[in-house]
Amino acid sequence: MGSPHGIDPRAFDDPRNRYPTDQEFYSADRPEKAELEEDRPRGGPGDPYRHPWTWGSIALVVFAVLIVLMGIALFP
Repeated sequence: MGSPHGIDPRAFDDPRNRYPTDQEFYSADRPEKAELEEDRPRGGPGDPYRHPWTWGSIALVVFAVLIVLMGIALFP
C-alpha cells in the first residue's frame, strides 16, 4: 500500500477511487473572497493599556478584607 490514501494497487484504474487534492477539497464550500480583513492593521495604533480592575471590584476586595479584619478584631 504505497499510495497516500491506502488504496489497493489493483484498484487504481477504478473511477470511484478519485480523491481530490487538498486545494480542491477545501475550496469546494468556501466563498470567493475567503480571507477576512484585519480588525487592526499591522503597525496601526493599538488600544492604550487598560487595567483589568474596575473601581467596583477594588471596592469589593477592600470590603471583604475589612470584614475579615473586623471579624478578627471583634472575635479574637
